[in-house]
Amino acid sequence: MKELKTHLRELEGAHISLDVRSSAEKLDQILADDFWEIGSSGIIYTKKDCLELGVVLSEMTLHHYEIQILAEDTVLSTYKVKDTTRKRNTWRSSIWKKTHGRWQLYFHQGTIIPGQ
Repeated sequence: MKELKTHLRELEGAHISLDVRSSAEKLDQILADDFWEIGSSGIIYTKKDCLELGVVLSEMTLHHYEIQILAEDTVLSTYKVKDTTRKRNTWRSSIWKKTHGRWQLYFHQGTIIPGQ
């Protein structure tokens, strides 16, 4: 489980990195075809939205990363993000699914932490 946690943390870190978020090609590799997200704004986004409209480009760091295995091919991850660009912190949750031998992000949600 430690190797899986390390691997998914690396993918999660890539997902919030400026390098990946500024590249539709790189983001396409991480997001599953049926990906959807509830943004910290409450707006729902699909993979198509993310690739065509782009995503928020903020300098973010990941903290307190944990995973829960839901099934052999499905993992829930939770963590905190410090967003230095927008000067706020959020709790994040993601569901990763293993498809065709690789992990992809299926679902993501961000919730702003008030007062931080």
